[in-house]
Amino acid sequence: MINHSGIGTNIKSMIPGLVENYNLSILGNFHLFGSFPWLKETTIIDMGNPIYTLKEQIELPIKIPDCDLFISPHYNIPLRKIKARKRVVIINDVNHLVYANQLPFHKRIYAKYMLNAAIRKSDKVLTLSEFSKNEITKYVNAEGKEIRILYCGLDGDAVKHQLNFQSIEQIGKKYNLPKNYFLYVGSIKPHKNLLLAVKAFNHWNSKYNGNKKLVLIGVKQNELNESHMFSNLIDMTNTVIPGYIKDHDLPLIYNNAECLIFPSLYEGFGLPPLEAMICGCPVLTSNSASLPEVCGDAALYFDPFDFQELAEKMELISKNINLRREMIEKGYANVLRFTREKFTENLKREIDEMLVT
Repeated sequence: MINHSGIGTNIKSMIPGLVENYNLSILGNFHLFGSFPWLKETTIIDMGNPIYTLKEQIELPIKIPDCDLFISPHYNIPLRKIKARKRVVIINDVNHLVYANQLPFHKRIYAKYMLNAAIRKSDKVLTLSEFSKNEITKYVNAEGKEIRILYCGLDGDAVKHQLNFQSIEQIGKKYNLPKNYFLYVGSIKPHKNLLLAVKAFNHWNSKYNGNKKLVLIGVKQNELNESHMFSNLIDMTNTVIPGYIKDHDLPLIYNNAECLIFPSLYEGFGLPPLEAMICGCPVLTSNSASLPEVCGDAALYFDPFDFQELAEKMELISKNINLRREMIEKGYANVLRFTREKFTENLKREIDEMLVT
């Protein structure tokens, strides 16, 4: 999952600190590792079978070597006995249990069983926010298990470096971006609440005669075409769907946006608002789940079920230059709570505590 959003970003943040402090072996599909700078300092154990499968469960105990500690960055833990003296699992969220009615039956059963097994079989459980910790205890049998919070960390300097690497004109031409736009970064999954963002943009456009467009990142055109919910809502003359965006191009897209619109109903942490803040992009986010915990006073909040309130916040951030500057400065300050250095320090503390007990 190293190239996925969310979990993948967390894995990429985790590995450099592990390489620096420990003798690290990584299980994964070798062709996905590309040219990461830490590649030559680790042992790569190639895993050929897909995630969430029976074949994965057969392969894991065979491939995991004799070690002091095995870390699962997701709940797809090995169920059988492995040659590790201790286990740690990172549970990002329990979204698959909260929104179980939106999953096929077999995926619902898998998620419930594996999340409970992950906590039961692990010596330590880590999660990404106070909100997520409370959700785990609510939906999973975690009796007798201490759940520790390990906030995500981002390499702000590396992100900012990309702002000087190219010009917005180059990026705009590459992805056919408009000059003025609101930005959505997410997916079409129901809990990401794209529908509210689209309704709010349409309302803003009609009420305020706006001259901006809506850019949707992480969304595929064919997904929208196949969804009856969006067929009559999205006006493609005012909506841009660039498709796949390379990681090093995203900072400039954030930086040039009027603001990030993040209407999610459920997040164990929520990385896009922090990415936006690093890049000097004001954030409008829902007041749901972990988002107030992560964004603090550096975002403008709205009810994730009220598209008119979101439209009003969009107009406010567009017209009030002083507010926009204030939100950007608060964003810069807020992201200092979530640096990669702090993340590495906290992760090391949790690991070292296990290795000496």
